Amino acid sequence: MSMASSLSLPSPRYLSSAHHNASTRLTLRTPGSLKPRAPLSIRAITLTQDDLKKLAADKAVDYVKSGMVLGLGTGSTAAFVVSKLGHLLSSGQLTDIVGVPTSKRTEEQARSLGIPLSVLDDHPRLDLAIDGADEVDPDLNLVKGRGGALLREKMVEAASDKFVVVVDDTKLVDGLGGSGLAMPVEVVQFCWKYNLVRLRDLFKEEGVEAKLRLEENGKPYVTDNSNYIVDLYFKTPIKDSLAAGAEISALEGVVEHGLFLNMATSVIIAGKSGVEVRNK
Repeated sequence: MSMASSLSLPSPRYLSSAHHNASTRLTLRTPGSLKPRAPLSIRAITLTQDDLKKLAADKAVDYVKSGMVLGLGTGSTAAFVVSKLGHLLSSGQLTDIVGVPTSKRTEEQARSLGIPLSVLDDHPRLDLAIDGADEVDPDLNLVKGRGGALLREKMVEAASDKFVVVVDDTKLVDGLGGSGLAMPVEVVQFCWKYNLVRLRDLFKEEGVEAKLRLEENGKPYVTDNSNYIVDLYFKTPIKDSLAAGAEISALEGVVEHGLFLNMATSVIIAGKSGVEVRNK
């Protein structure tokens, strides 16, 4: 028998079976590995209120150009603006800007970041002011001053050609006072209780509650201008903000109120779906 005839070739059926077995052996897994894998867990990114404020602040800084005189607001949102301005100055992306701060707290922050500062006496006309707000209504009227700087804020922002407000969407209300949080009124220390009662009586139909603002130690809060603050808490939104502002201002001993009416030129609102700009 020849060599060729002595070889015993497997049948095609055997080859098919062997190939199948080989494939099976290559893909065998332990019983535990045959269990379906748990679906991948994709964690949604949750933006905090500070994240939203920073987004709005970054957008507001886009309005700033080199050579501008700027009103620098007060509060947690405004602090992000000042921080960003300091970074842009130190990196050379902004030059020759001058800041007019609205509080001692903002002044200290700006100085620490190397932002040149001035006052309204030397710069009575500002190019732009950027600040936060406590409430924003559909007409872009505001409640401000829960940080205690309402008088200086209003003076600086009234002197500005443009006033850009930065908020997160929790600050939006249908009517001012609608959040149920404080609407501040700055009053002189002399006979402050007399004015507290008069402010409460002014809005008695709205069932307003009037409280002297206190420090954590129980002592009266004192503004940068050595005044007190009476906080008004409305149970329903103020019906006529313009009339309310005029009536408050007419009271002797009232220095300023936290209704910022017809002042904002743009409001930048950061929300979960992005940043929106509303213009007057």
